[in-house]
Amino acid sequence: MIIILTMLLMGMLLGFTGAGGSGVIIAVLIAFFDIPIHTALGTSIAAMIFTTISGSISHFREGNVVVRSGIVIGLFGAGGAFGGTKIAQMIAAPSLVWMTATLLAVCGILIWLKTRMRFTGEASELPMRSLRFWVIAVLVGLACGVISGVFGIGATPFIQLALLIFLRLPIHQAAGTTMLIILPIALAGSYGFSQAGFLDLELLVKVVAGTMIGSYIGAKFTVRAPVLVLRYAMIVMPFVGAALLLLS
Repeated sequence: MIIILTMLLMGMLLGFTGAGGSGVIIAVLIAFFDIPIHTALGTSIAAMIFTTISGSISHFREGNVVVRSGIVIGLFGAGGAFGGTKIAQMIAAPSLVWMTATLLAVCGILIWLKTRMRFTGEASELPMRSLRFWVIAVLVGLACGVISGVFGIGATPFIQLALLIFLRLPIHQAAGTTMLIILPIALAGSYGFSQAGFLDLELLVKVVAGTMIGSYIGAKFTVRAPVLVLRYAMIVMPFVGAALLLLS
């Protein structure tokens, strides 16, 4: 019950900021509940399946998803994520804690960068016969998939920046397409961790129950908060997760 209540609070924070979610969940599970890091990673990436399904549907209805690009990049990402789980299994727990903390700090920096940059791209998909499209799809998909598989996070800042910079999508479509890309990544990553015995179903139910209810509540406050407060909350959360991991 304590885990559910904690995840309810975490869900409210994550619903409010919309960023840095899975990494902070990993940190809380390790720091406060002594969950082994490999199990925390597997649980975190599996929980993303449920949040990305609802998020993808919502963004699709709003016209925020570039479907073809999302599917292609997501499929390459799924392959990278499955391979990433195999890499994670070969890394000793103490080293993986430090590596995950470092990556969370990098995510915080990328979120800060994204909130400072101004993107004005038009949503024009590259043709599938274009070499540039396939180079971007392969590199972005595999790289972000491996990051997700190794560290159990959605790699949202990495994917969004790639879509903004390389595909020149408007920021609202980059956000929506990222949700679609993460879905196959989360499915493949959770399967990989499950194969290795690092997916705790009981823990997963508690995490999903708390975060889904909490995120729904937290999202109600997003439009009511001052922009400056929201921006700094988005930036600070990954750093909080990194600090919790280093102190655990």
